[in-house]
Amino acid sequence: MPDAPAIRLANLRHYLLARQDADLLAVGEAAGYQGMRWSGIAFTSERDLARWGAPYRRTSRSRRNGWSEPSGTIVHGLLEEVGAERRVVLWNTVPAHPYRPNQAMSNRRPTRSEVECGVVFLERLIGLLQPNKIVAVGRIAEAILGERGAIYVRHPAQSGATAFRQGMRRILLETGG
Repeated sequence: MPDAPAIRLANLRHYLLARQDADLLAVGEAAGYQGMRWSGIAFTSERDLARWGAPYRRTSRSRRNGWSEPSGTIVHGLLEEVGAERRVVLWNTVPAHPYRPNQAMSNRRPTRSEVECGVVFLERLIGLLQPNKIVAVGRIAEAILGERGAIYVRHPAQSGATAFRQGMRRILLETGG
């Protein structure tokens, strides 16, 4: 859509405002082509936005029911299950979508310089939110946040769903979820 960037920014604003009292920050790797690329929110797809309703809006026209992000489905499923959707802010080490050359609908591991650029935004967000706990979802986030005392959980992608659910559920329940 022509106004897609403005819609994604508005989605992110609504999301962060709704979670301004969140006590936990969960940080993943980078925006994916099925999720944040369209929604503007980490681990979140257009199907999540549709479930949440107004004021959230989708930005693609390419799929009838919108994009669905597999890792995001796992993440939001757990957050809803334990009643913690608004206790947690989801973010990425790299808040942009790294993709393979000439393949916009792909994901690739972010480069070191992309991670270094993303850390500037992450540090600012941590300063604004001042979360009680930070969770590093995956090894890239752990490499950046480990020295800050972040708790590591397995990323839900590539057969990590069960380990992610177990680790994240334990953290949420230990911190009052």
